[in-house]
Amino acid sequence: MQGIVSKSTGSWYKVILDSGVEIDARLRGKIRTLDIKSTNPVVVGDEVLLDFVEEEYSIREICDRKNCIVRKSNKLSKQFQIIAANIDHAFLIIAPANPHTPQGFIDRFLATAEAYQIPISILLNKKDLDSKKANSHRKMLMNLYPHIGYNIYNVSFLDTEDVSMIKNLVADKCVLLAGNSGVGKSTLINALLPDSNQKVSAISKSYNKGRHTTTFAQMFVGENGCRIIDTPGIKDFGMVNIEPNQVSHYFPEMQALLSQCKFSNCLHTEEPQCRIREALESGDISVTRYVNYLGILEEVNG
Repeated sequence: MQGIVSKSTGSWYKVILDSGVEIDARLRGKIRTLDIKSTNPVVVGDEVLLDFVEEEYSIREICDRKNCIVRKSNKLSKQFQIIAANIDHAFLIIAPANPHTPQGFIDRFLATAEAYQIPISILLNKKDLDSKKANSHRKMLMNLYPHIGYNIYNVSFLDTEDVSMIKNLVADKCVLLAGNSGVGKSTLINALLPDSNQKVSAISKSYNKGRHTTTFAQMFVGENGCRIIDTPGIKDFGMVNIEPNQVSHYFPEMQALLSQCKFSNCLHTEEPQCRIREALESGDISVTRYVNYLGILEEVNG
């Protein structure tokens, strides 16, 4: 029989069978011995084949993934953690303030989604915030990312019309929700799926950062055919398994100009006749995006 992994808690997994029934299953020991460099061999969104023996379900095979989203393992630098797999669309949830979402985090996530060919949109939550800082950051984000080609929606997860619009965006898709802690992922899930009862935590006053309210990825199934994968609040996002000369391919505004560089292996740092740096000087490429590109380049070189 076949199903989709909806939750991982260690040695046990929740799996939604093709019939729609959710069951508990163990992972067969021999799968753990495979040469898998990630810290977690089975992830939410995985399609798996199961056996039912002696009143217990067991996962005997993981089907090929069409894509996945990955980040570096915090404890084992040579390994990585797969957050989720088989994603139709990812929604990066950010906020202009309380907590402020750094652009470096945004660009790293966008580049990772590009690398794994995952369509992605940005949900800019908390449109009701009216401080000078929030308005300035919101204006910058709303000007920058549509110019590059990304859809960004200025919304409030407490606004019924905005939630209705998002419901239409996620209908009949397996979607990933990601973002720093405190930006409103749990609030959105409660609005989209009232029966999920996700815990919502206040912002820490001492650090002005959200407290982690989700500790593991989990899939929720909605009435409109959507499957929503909620992810833990991610403080940092490092790219893995990417070569230095590939990084610019995952910045759309750079990728469109790569063929115009003099050297095919140009890293766009100090090479002569570099079209990317020419576009940077003319203002066609954002300075902040370029700085974040250099940060990722240094990271993958290290």
